[in-house]
Amino acid sequence: MEIKVSTQNARVPITILHVDGNLDSATCDLFQTKADEVIKGGARYILVDLAHSPYVSSGGLRAIHHIFKELNAIHPDATLSNEDIKKGIYDGTYKSPYLKLVNLSEKSEFVFKTTGFDMYLEFFDDMKKAIAAF
Repeated sequence: MEIKVSTQNARVPITILHVDGNLDSATCDLFQTKADEVIKGGARYILVDLAHSPYVSSGGLRAIHHIFKELNAIHPDATLSNEDIKKGIYDGTYKSPYLKLVNLSEKSEFVFKTTGFDMYLEFFDDMKKAIAAF
């Protein structure tokens, strides 16, 4: 697997992680390490591009959830407590303003929706729409 990092300046600076290869148990640690590096380097809004990643396993899901938790923890301007976020997720009123996914394969989208990630993450088919959503 290869991960390319780019930045797009929109309303906020967005760090895009372009994943090339499956995001599975063999590669999820590399992906999570790269995400942690960009977060430590100042990334506050992350878009994960899965256009070239046809398969996401439970390890990949854990890594995505880890990024969600890290970004929520470092945003000092967040006005919602963890309890408010949990309530919003269950009510369907909360979507992460800091992490979004784009270009999921049909299989990956099914996995993300089946496991409930669509309750708090937005998925996009179009890079421009995804960037504009931040």
